[in-house]
Amino acid sequence: MKSYFSHSVPSGKEDNSLLSDIEKTRCALETAYMGFDNATDPDLIDCYIYEMNAVQKRYKYLLQEAARRNAAMQDSATLDSKEEHSYEEASVPLVNQTFREFPFSIS
Repeated sequence: MKSYFSHSVPSGKEDNSLLSDIEKTRCALETAYMGFDNATDPDLIDCYIYEMNAVQKRYKYLLQEAARRNAAMQDSATLDSKEEHSYEEASVPLVNQTFREFPFSIS
């Protein structure tokens, strides 16, 4: 439970757990779709619709969590690199840099 409420950068073990959860959820979603495709009873069809919606929401949450953790890791790496290199030591002045030279996208 602690890992869901902490705001620190996750360790490799937590990343592997998240990736494992994403893979299991993806498999559960595929299973729900297959069950829905093969169901003929109206009650079973309703059951699979609810199951697909629930699993889709979990899958969406896990993907957002992975993206959030990835952004936190990149922010941490950026802060570490800024501490090591000051702007005065940059080989190219910031004024002459284009957007393509920055390590992030502008979309």
